[in-house]
Amino acid sequence: MIAHAMAESDDTAGPERIGLRKEFDQVGIGDVLDQLDRELIGLKPVKTRIREIASLLLIERIRKRMNLTSDVPTLHMSFTGNPGTGKTTVALRIASILHRLGFVRRGQVVSVTRDELVGQYIGHTAPKTKEILKKAMGGVLFIDEAYYLHRPDNERDYGQEAIEILLQVMESQREDLVVILAGYGDRMDKFFGSNPGFRSRIAHHIDFPDYADDELLAIAELMLQDMAYKFSPDARDAFIRYITLRKTQPLFSNARSIRNALDRMRLRQASRLVADLDRELTADDVMCLEASDVLASRVFAEADGPKGSAVAS
Repeated sequence: MIAHAMAESDDTAGPERIGLRKEFDQVGIGDVLDQLDRELIGLKPVKTRIREIASLLLIERIRKRMNLTSDVPTLHMSFTGNPGTGKTTVALRIASILHRLGFVRRGQVVSVTRDELVGQYIGHTAPKTKEILKKAMGGVLFIDEAYYLHRPDNERDYGQEAIEILLQVMESQREDLVVILAGYGDRMDKFFGSNPGFRSRIAHHIDFPDYADDELLAIAELMLQDMAYKFSPDARDAFIRYITLRKTQPLFSNARSIRNALDRMRLRQASRLVADLDRELTADDVMCLEASDVLASRVFAEADGPKGSAVAS
């Protein structure tokens, strides 16, 4: 009935037919989704949800061209999960999808924490928050560890002022700004419970699971490939053991910890090679990480020691 009524008016009717594949290819969101698949190992539930959101927005774009809708959909999101699970990377791809589909003017992401939003004295918070919002306008504002904005135990804290400004802008300028709140799942639940205005403005809640051991190994090998390094067979076996041990120790941060571990292994490899200045090196020598580069980590020495020791290396 709606489509028939609109078709009767030449002034308001949109195109009768829009080729879905042509529209999909023209905006290029398939390229972004493929890039996300290449960049991130695993995370199947996250990737599925992002594809669902992209599909929804593609149809919303078509409906708008057909004059079937005029409201701007609520696009604010919540990303929950442990550190190193790809939340920032997904935020970047979300921004690109939103930009290609015409829901934001720029495909940029402005990433901040409490320190960039909350001031230290009366009259300091509002200008800081408004300056960040001005910088992010037309794109995506990514607020990591968003729950730190709310500190009810501190009477002299100014986070609530930043929260009130954010809530107002998320509602009044949602056609020009998408806000993504990120952090640990349990803390975000408490944050939403204390600030229901946020929950009511969030359209999409996405949970990022921890990586399995085999996924962490695949992430490590992909990182090494990008840097033109590789594991020797013995080093690969040692690194599988490293992953199992490291996950049981404090401050483990998924892919972030893997990257840090590889950086330290590269340092050990370099020290091992430079220890013999008379040696002539092949490309394989400088590319290959050996088992000794892995096994020198404190993770192995501390595996049988007391829990809660210093950060592993």
